[in-house]
Amino acid sequence: MSLRLSPRAAIRLPLLNSRGLATAIHLPKVSRGPTGIVLLNMGGPSTIAEVYDFLYRLFADGDLIPLGRYQETLARFIAWRRTPKIEHHYEEIGGGSPIRKWSEFQATEMCKRLDKLSPETAPHKGYVAFRYAKPLTDETLNQMQQDGIKRAIAFTQYPQYSCSTTGSSLNELWKVTRSLDPNSEIKWSVIDRWPTHSGLVKTFARLIKDKLKEYDEKVRDKVILLFSAHSLPMSVVNRGDPYPAEVAATAHSVMSELKFTNPYRLVWQSQVGPSAWLGAQTSDTVKSLVKKGQTNIILVPIAFTSDHIETLHELDLEIIKETKVESIKRAESLNGHPMFIDALADVVHNHLKEGALASNQYPMQCPMCTKEVCSNSRRFFLNQ
Repeated sequence: MSLRLSPRAAIRLPLLNSRGLATAIHLPKVSRGPTGIVLLNMGGPSTIAEVYDFLYRLFADGDLIPLGRYQETLARFIAWRRTPKIEHHYEEIGGGSPIRKWSEFQATEMCKRLDKLSPETAPHKGYVAFRYAKPLTDETLNQMQQDGIKRAIAFTQYPQYSCSTTGSSLNELWKVTRSLDPNSEIKWSVIDRWPTHSGLVKTFARLIKDKLKEYDEKVRDKVILLFSAHSLPMSVVNRGDPYPAEVAATAHSVMSELKFTNPYRLVWQSQVGPSAWLGAQTSDTVKSLVKKGQTNIILVPIAFTSDHIETLHELDLEIIKETKVESIKRAESLNGHPMFIDALADVVHNHLKEGALASNQYPMQCPMCTKEVCSNSRRFFLNQ
């Protein structure tokens, strides 16, 4: 007689003891793991030597910065022109981006929590796949295959969806999978957005409250909160990209958690090139407020899950330090905050419980999008 073990419950089997009386033994839950959890992000050069390659990959990505017919040629030229300046910026923040360090820490700590939250899908193994820096998607997929992973979750670390960020990373994952895993031995599901997750919102609120404590009580509720997110070209926005609305949803949710104690605005940073980008720009907003005598300001990096050059250099050095106003501060980034790690684990745990392949928003492309790669990658992930 064969016995099939349930993956969800322990099995009680009769057993005769030395007196011939029936007792029971408990077999442990049968695991459906290992489960790979892949944190997707843009990445950053860990060393100065990696800066050119990082910039080239970034500007060669038409999903992020559409440059038209001569994308690759222009990408090489722009990367060559910008490399010396950007190398200097990375030197000023310690010789490289800390995003890999934080991403690997987040992945490891998240999986420790998941092993306890979801033993039936354990063990959970965390991976990092960067779009423009090491470890690149193909490196990560190779490692997963060596580790024997058959079930994986692509977990975006852009909480707010954009076809330029999460969309680009998933397009790349689809293309790499076609090459390295043509028989689809790894089965995927996708966490493609989580802009209003309660754990994310509560962590942002906690970090803002911590920073507000540095102001005198008399002015604390008058401190202006500037939620700063990476901008997008208007050509992407006008295509129907959901990113501006989802970033706004995060900011509004955080303010709701704070009970709207302070005035706030949503602003945008990191514009590149002469074309029109989403504004108002963070730097311009700070300068304008200071001219008006409003100098109690906290910058909140609302679309980043860890420190990197946009926080450590652009916000801290180019805006706050150059302004030379002591009452302009920045809320700490999420990095390794325990509340944030709990949030990551909770997002994945809920995803595993629901059993969905992606959110119900993922199947819809931007209304004006005509890119075949976007259709193909969606078809791949939604037919797992």
